Amino acid sequence: MDITEIFELIAGIIGGLAMFLYGMNIMSGGLTKAAGGKLESALAKVTSRRWIAYFFGIGITALVQSSSASTVMVVGLVNSGIMQLSQAVNVILGANLGTTVTAWILSLNGIEGGNFFTNLLKPTSFTPFLALIGIVFLMFSKSEKKKNIGTVLLGFSVLMFGMNMMSDAVAPLKESVEFQNFLRSFSNPIIGFIIGVAFTMIIQSSAGTIGVVQTFAGEGMMTYGMCIPVVMGAEVGTCITAILSSVGAGKNGKRTALMHLYFNFIKAGSFMVGFYLINAFVHFAFLDDLASYSGPAIIHTLVNLIATPLMVPVSGILVAMALRTIPIDEKEKQQMEESRGITTLDDRFLANPPFALEQAKKATITMENLAERSLFMAMELLDEFDMEKVSNVEHLEKEIDRYEDQLDTYLMKVSQHHLAPEDNHTLSVLLHTISDFERISDHALNIAQVTQRMHENERQFSSKATEEVKVFSNAVKEIVSTTFKSFENNDIRLAKSVEPLEEVIDGLHMEVKRRHVRRLRKGKCTVDLGFDLSDIGTDFERIADHCSNIAAAIIQVSEDGFDTHGYLEMVRAEKNQEFEQAVFYFESKYALPKLKKSDVMEEDRIDTSFKEGHPVLVDLNVLEETGGKESIDKDSSDDFDQTLDKLFKDKKKKDKKKDKKKKK
Repeated sequence: MDITEIFELIAGIIGGLAMFLYGMNIMSGGLTKAAGGKLESALAKVTSRRWIAYFFGIGITALVQSSSASTVMVVGLVNSGIMQLSQAVNVILGANLGTTVTAWILSLNGIEGGNFFTNLLKPTSFTPFLALIGIVFLMFSKSEKKKNIGTVLLGFSVLMFGMNMMSDAVAPLKESVEFQNFLRSFSNPIIGFIIGVAFTMIIQSSAGTIGVVQTFAGEGMMTYGMCIPVVMGAEVGTCITAILSSVGAGKNGKRTALMHLYFNFIKAGSFMVGFYLINAFVHFAFLDDLASYSGPAIIHTLVNLIATPLMVPVSGILVAMALRTIPIDEKEKQQMEESRGITTLDDRFLANPPFALEQAKKATITMENLAERSLFMAMELLDEFDMEKVSNVEHLEKEIDRYEDQLDTYLMKVSQHHLAPEDNHTLSVLLHTISDFERISDHALNIAQVTQRMHENERQFSSKATEEVKVFSNAVKEIVSTTFKSFENNDIRLAKSVEPLEEVIDGLHMEVKRRHVRRLRKGKCTVDLGFDLSDIGTDFERIADHCSNIAAAIIQVSEDGFDTHGYLEMVRAEKNQEFEQAVFYFESKYALPKLKKSDVMEEDRIDTSFKEGHPVLVDLNVLEETGGKESIDKDSSDDFDQTLDKLFKDKKKKDKKKDKKKKK
């Protein structure tokens, strides 16, 4: 063969293979789209009954004409938690048998006969018409369903065109002694197996490898002895697609891909060892016979028809192997535990409503503890940034969301049963408060994200701002601790000490912003830090608001009232002496650091000995850091957000002027 003939041969084989793989890809994609997402839904609904899962795998793979496509679907479903490993393994086993349908479709090229009607069954006869129908559907139809059908028909036509192109290209090789010698090396089981694995990994399609083998067999260039090792190698090589798809997946997604690999390796390896050991004694005569077009399809089908049903009853072995390769660590165990339903919220408890309500209260206290832990961890980031703590806060926020969803559903079920008046009070408090606990965790996440933003941009508060935020955060910690303890113990007296502290926190918020504006005007701080401080202050204030809502719900429900907002408005409007004393006490306890004499009013101090036995104030022995005893400067505050916006615009104007001067 001269250089031109060699080039035409290589171009024909590569071009034909490319057309074949492209046709298979668009046909598989068209079939998947035509199913309208029902394939994933069907797979997701597969139960733990292994044989149903097995037949689902056969059917879906036969439909999409690709074991790789169906296996990738399974990897995705397992990775998202929709399907368990024990379900996935049986779907994969079915997919191995379902993919043999493709080889039989390709075998249609081997139909022979001079009869007109027989020739009509050959793909070369009818694929041009299928391609015409497909292009008409794609170009002129407005129906998405018909467009998908058109894609399938075109894909099939391109696939068959690629097969014929390869067949025409390899026809001259019949006369090549060198190529015949190369093919004979496939008779060596190890060489043939390795070539099958490698070629399939490269093109990522076992059907493509078997298609090439069928092409050579159809031209009378391969015996059964050459075909068997390559087909078996293709069984292992096809696992590369699932393995690649699992690279970005979680551990369960990787385990799913490994189960596919392990099964195919066991299947192909067992067959190869067993078959060739028997052949060493029996000497199968058919191995030297030339394979027909359907020969590779027969080998492929027989192996999977025997191996896959045998493996289904013991498919747990594959799951165990995958788990042994990628063990479940402590972190994953914790995530698995958290992903399950809250064990205390069992529907079977609803037969005993008071007990069910008690379990719901326990779950709510757990949710409350998680919210407190999340908030205090976020506040620690204000002193020292730690990315791991940010991740923990994010994780806790998701966990608290899960608690809220499940508690809300469960409490609605409990409410449908008859309850004693005291239990009705408990139910009302829980229904009123779970959303506030969840919102507190949201604000904790906001605070963590602000600290991350500051860390990434290398911003730090000034020493004065840091002191002020410390006092502010201590006040927030106390109101959260007070509120949560009053909720746990249903302590009305403790709940009544929340609202005065909430009012002080509102004042702290305004004063911290006013002081920062003063520093901005003096050029001692930056606008960006102003936005950071504003975000943190807003979160602190909102947290106090939610604590106020929880405390109000506890007080109101105990008095058979349900209008918490109305109650809070009444308390704020009718501030009695006890309330004012409590406010004054908290103002003293959480006074901001003293400013210069020219900036502050005359100092006032309070004798705190009166708090013992005070009807509103309760000492929790929590956070005894007073932060100083000076009263808050109560000068009127500028609108912080408007001031920040104005300063930010002024900064941009100054930056533009500097840029113009530099250009000049």
